[in-house]
Amino acid sequence: MTGPEDEGVEKPSEAVRELFGLAWAPAEHFASMLVEEGELRGLIGPRELPRLWTRHLVNSAAVVPFIPEGAAVADVGSGAGFPGVVVALLRPDLDVHLIETMERRVAWLSDVVEELGLDNVTVVQARAEELHGKASFDVVTARAVAAMDKLARWTLPLVKSGGRLVALKGQRAEDEVDSAKHVLRKLGASNVRVERVRPVADGEITTVVVIDKRR
Repeated sequence: MTGPEDEGVEKPSEAVRELFGLAWAPAEHFASMLVEEGELRGLIGPRELPRLWTRHLVNSAAVVPFIPEGAAVADVGSGAGFPGVVVALLRPDLDVHLIETMERRVAWLSDVVEELGLDNVTVVQARAEELHGKASFDVVTARAVAAMDKLARWTLPLVKSGGRLVALKGQRAEDEVDSAKHVLRKLGASNVRVERVRPVADGEITTVVVIDKRR
């Protein structure tokens, strides 16, 4: 199997290894799977390999501090497994549901769950809207799914009263939140904030939008 530290693939720093701690071995295995199969299965582009850890795995870890202990979590639009698989690796106390519509991505996620032995993960093939009124979660996560107004319509109905949406966003996060303020208010959002997180000391800052839902 191709290793995640092979030529052309980003070599994780010692700080990254410390971030993953006890989850380092499965995280490295996950990275290896992405290196070997990610491009072939249409999950990541070849240009992503030189920044696989920084842009994807470490970036995904930025949501973890905002998830309470023992929470039921839904990761909407899991795709290659970001941030859902990383969340499940770092937090075995969580009940993580990976929600994905595309059959080939569902097959990939199922392979990852089996290969890594993630017994705290359930893969669900569905659109988020199909689960409205049928399922609810303490926390919903999302990464690179849609603009905030559209994302809120898809995800906030899945968040329990008193729960939370945690979304990885880019530099325009504040503008997105401002544009979506009426939608957010209508869907029960409260205490909407944009957090800047640096998961590892020598790493990049990641933008996280945290939205609590009124009780």
